Amino acid sequence: MNDLIEALQIFKKYGEDEYPINCEHDILMVYMSNITEKNDVLKEDIFQLEELGFDWDEEYECFTSYKFGSC
Repeated sequence: MNDLIEALQIFKKYGEDEYPINCEHDILMVYMSNITEKNDVLKEDIFQLEELGFDWDEEYECFTSYKFGSC
């Protein structure tokens, strides 16, 4: 739970969208209007997000997590 909260705090630095999270099948997706490509996020934040279980997904064009995605 702490990893998810820490990741969401990182995402919060990039804006506060009204509905940023979507979950389908086993994937938690975080869509932020200020993050349209991986390079919109600082490298140190990308590294931390990866440590917390989030990776950039080219198909969905957002950060995704299989660690927190079970529905």
